[in-house]
Amino acid sequence: MNSDNFRMPARRLAAVATAAALTAAPLFLSARPAHATGGHGHASAAVLRAGLDVSLLHRTADVPLTLSLDEVQAPGDADRTALSARLDGVDQGRPFSVLRADVASARATATDERAEGSVRLANARLHVPGLPLLSLVEVGTVTARATCAAGREPEAEANVLGAVTVLGKRTTLTAGGPTEVRVPGVGEVRLGLAEHRTTSGTAAATALRLKVSVNPLRLNVAEVTGTVTLAEASCETPVGEEETTPSEAPASSEPAAPESAAPAPEKSTEAPASRAEPQGTRSNLAETGGSSATPYIAGGALALLLLGGGAVTVARRRRG
Repeated sequence: MNSDNFRMPARRLAAVATAAALTAAPLFLSARPAHATGGHGHASAAVLRAGLDVSLLHRTADVPLTLSLDEVQAPGDADRTALSARLDGVDQGRPFSVLRADVASARATATDERAEGSVRLANARLHVPGLPLLSLVEVGTVTARATCAAGREPEAEANVLGAVTVLGKRTTLTAGGPTEVRVPGVGEVRLGLAEHRTTSGTAAATALRLKVSVNPLRLNVAEVTGTVTLAEASCETPVGEEETTPSEAPASSEPAAPESAAPAPEKSTEAPASRAEPQGTRSNLAETGGSSATPYIAGGALALLLLGGGAVTVARRRRG
């Protein structure tokens, strides 16, 4: 009985520990994805990107010109209004102006609910090597915006407002397709207006894209070719909410199982303890072959043993 009394608390403690472990396990498993989620969206913006090849006179060299102005990744913003560059072999290595504007700003933000890139450019003048006095393009107001919000379709928009002048010529841009401007003795520029595209999770917008091919024949520059983009923005939709949804289901369904399983160990330990004594009595009777007269026989044998022991003791005392 003593051993049973000590076993039962131990068994109950083991059952409680098991139930606690089963209850804690799903809570831990459901908590892990919460740390892995919370993925922010992505956004970027740039006032200008240029990739040009500059050929020097007499084809002595081809010099690449790759640069950007106010290029930012979320989170970030920039508002530089001027950009200059320097190329070996062009105007004896002196710096030349690439872009000047009254307003030039780029901003990119991203959270777990929304990502957005935006650009604004006002009264801007763009130059290429070899044409220091003649602007490649002049624009009034240029904007681009890309917005990606969780649970919504991505949006993109770009606008070119006001007059546009290309190589000194006032130009009317159309949304139906690219516009080509040719200036004899200088070159040609092909302009793409307000390009934007969206997918299920991304958006991008470019206000103005220029394909350039000019022949300055000045300042040791024979030809300039390549592309220039003004006001470019892009974004990617945040995915944090989609990742957290599957992890919440196991957390709500798992704890119910340990509660129903916890009482089971107590029933299995207490029930055998109450039946232990009768089963032991029956097994002992079977082993000794006893019956209902067994107690009387055992009592008589004990009495004879005591009488015999007493007689021996009396005899020894008499001898002594």
